[in-house]
Amino acid sequence: MGIRSTPGVVSRAGSSPLVFFQDTVGPMARSVADAVTVFDAIAGYDPADSLSVNYSIARPPRSYAAQLDRDGLRGARLGLVTNALGADSDPHAAPVNQIVREACGALRDAGALVVTVEIADLYRQLVETSLYVNCSKSDLNAFLAARPLAPVRTLQQIFETRQYHPMLDLLDACVVGPDLPEYDPQYFRRLAAREAFQRQLTNLMAANGLDALIFPDVQVPAPTREQLNTKVWTTLTYPTNTLIASQSWLPAITVPAGMVDGRLPVGLEFMGRPYDEATLFRLAYAFEQATHHRRAPLL
Repeated sequence: MGIRSTPGVVSRAGSSPLVFFQDTVGPMARSVADAVTVFDAIAGYDPADSLSVNYSIARPPRSYAAQLDRDGLRGARLGLVTNALGADSDPHAAPVNQIVREACGALRDAGALVVTVEIADLYRQLVETSLYVNCSKSDLNAFLAARPLAPVRTLQQIFETRQYHPMLDLLDACVVGPDLPEYDPQYFRRLAAREAFQRQLTNLMAANGLDALIFPDVQVPAPTREQLNTKVWTTLTYPTNTLIASQSWLPAITVPAGMVDGRLPVGLEFMGRPYDEATLFRLAYAFEQATHHRRAPLL
């Protein structure tokens, strides 16, 4: 499982950004308790990251881990985002949908109320709030330029020498982006769309009295090598839902929800209000303790 915090709650100093003010750093761990314990250690203000001033805005608890509660789903209200599911007619998406519906049953058994909601114009908003082409070239170039020992100094060099996997069509798109984001008028439109997207999502939660929105991390199971080689999906076409939290700058946590064909894991994502990581951790921990879906790898 893994944690995506509200941007700035954890310092990103030293990391290579794709979109500076959107990116976050968070732990991946074998359990919610382990991940939140690490999160307690890494969250905080860091003058080396100007965005980490957001930590002082967050008013965090003294310890996130101390608030974990195995009964944390009792009385919770959750919104299943139905248009973040793939089509049931899609043989790739159907088994993921089934696992998510079973997870909703487990949430209800643990005391939560699960209602269905939709994010209006979801696909269009994900397109309109995508800032990678506008920002990633500039942000990656600044990261590389600050490191004299880096083997390359610009994204253009990586592109020209083809020192990347040919399926990374996102890099192909970013390399033609502006040298500075503000040179592109679309940059400001997308920033405005981002703010509107976050406002829509938080209003959706408020109007329905929800503690969090839930959906699968990805609409399909992990692809096989054959599917990758035949380009059933590429970086830009892969049906991931992780963009929802990223492009609305909202916090999220993912927890194992089950296995497709007994071998491919499906993650259930809990997404909440800005700076409300504590609620997400409590919900995810209670779901984990009620289901125990994680399966240790065979090493």
